[in-house]
Amino acid sequence: MTTNPPVNTDAPLLQQRDDRGVLTLTMNRPRNFNALSEEMLASLQAALDAAAADDTLRVVVLASNGKAFCPGHNLKEMIAQPEAVALAYYQKLFATCSRFMLSLQKLPVPVIARVQGLATAAGCQLVAQCDLAVAAREARFATSGIAYGLFCSTPSVPLSRNVGAKQAMEMLLTGDFISADEALQQGLVNRVVAPEELDAAVEALVASILAKPRVAVAMGKQLFYQQRELGIEAAYQLAGQTMAVNMMDAAAREGVLAFTEKRTPAWRAGGAGHE
Repeated sequence: MTTNPPVNTDAPLLQQRDDRGVLTLTMNRPRNFNALSEEMLASLQAALDAAAADDTLRVVVLASNGKAFCPGHNLKEMIAQPEAVALAYYQKLFATCSRFMLSLQKLPVPVIARVQGLATAAGCQLVAQCDLAVAAREARFATSGIAYGLFCSTPSVPLSRNVGAKQAMEMLLTGDFISADEALQQGLVNRVVAPEELDAAVEALVASILAKPRVAVAMGKQLFYQQRELGIEAAYQLAGQTMAVNMMDAAAREGVLAFTEKRTPAWRAGGAGHE
């Protein structure tokens, strides 16, 4: 496996892509704990826009440098706005952030959050918005805006779609931290491991995804999020149509045939990622 090193190590976002189609985006502002500043949001959005146009991409890993994963928005940057323009500024900021969060969901490949430290407010939102999340045991999570008089409204959107209603409301109303183990129990993360095992745990998920046909993963991700917002009858209709189209794909036909013949699927040259 070869990896393309980041070009500018002083950039707010470091990008590394290996020859398997795995793109690692590393937030690189440890001095402010990788806050979602205007600079960071612009860098993340540009990276996702480019990723969406890459038909050989297989997985995105979202990571960060330093002690924290992400504390949310840059509050110093926000409060510095003159009152006369503040409302328009905040509306634009949150619209920009929402666009980024939705871009994670619309990306046709899975996005895995690699959480090594604190993830609070919009940082917790970011973990919830990713398709999968692996956390170090020392990581902690909170929607802490309420402690400063600001209900975490936008973080509540993916949070309430990850954990139970009572658990989500407790986090949103109290701002209290939960541990990585609690986040696992409540469904906010998929794995909790020792810090030294974090990369290996992420790689295990990556390897499992890479072994599956790209087209099936893309169809499945799109269907999963679409059907979740529908009533059950419409959800079944959409799911059935998706499965029918999926069955017409060469990878699915080979996979099903291999199952009936009790053999390993023989994916086309280039591996499952090129089906």
